[in-house]
Amino acid sequence: MCQKIDLIKPFRKFLVNIFMETNRLSQTLEKALNGQMTNEAHNSQIYLAYASWASDKGYDGIANFLFRHANEERNHMMKFLEYILKRGGKVTVTVIPAPGPDPASVNDCFEKVFKSEVENTTAIYKIVEMSMAEKDWATWNFMQWFVKEQTEEETLALDLLSKIKVAGGEKAGNDALYALDIDLGKTPDDAKLAQDATAANPL
Repeated sequence: MCQKIDLIKPFRKFLVNIFMETNRLSQTLEKALNGQMTNEAHNSQIYLAYASWASDKGYDGIANFLFRHANEERNHMMKFLEYILKRGGKVTVTVIPAPGPDPASVNDCFEKVFKSEVENTTAIYKIVEMSMAEKDWATWNFMQWFVKEQTEEETLALDLLSKIKVAGGEKAGNDALYALDIDLGKTPDDAKLAQDATAANPL
């Protein structure tokens, strides 16, 4: 006597596997994360353009500092790309906006850098708010690294503006800019954060 084979259940399981939704990101978060991936690429281009400008002007220390940060921003872009893929989302690679005109001076260069970092922080915070509203705790947790990173970037940019101000700002002479250039060539990529300060070590 032939045993009856039930083909319905395996076929149903097959269909479920094919059509199962594997994207763990909402459409809104996927779009926002892709947008931020492009922002990071744009910031990398900005640092790259300013580094090239500084090198052309003979500020090798400043150029070295900016080239390093251009690479760092590209790494940030890749973090977003990899996260989107690993969460089952679709990566959308779009045109990167132009970095804009060259700085008019060293002071102008770092004012532009600070402005760019503040704008990037605002975009990061929006994604954090979206992930919290949607209770996407994986994305919220992923974004905390960038929240801390942006605090460091803003602090570093402010420190640089303070150094330029001491050197004379827009009126800085060649000797001051030369000393500043040498100093920035040795400046570490990470900044000391306010939340890490203590009474014994306030700075």
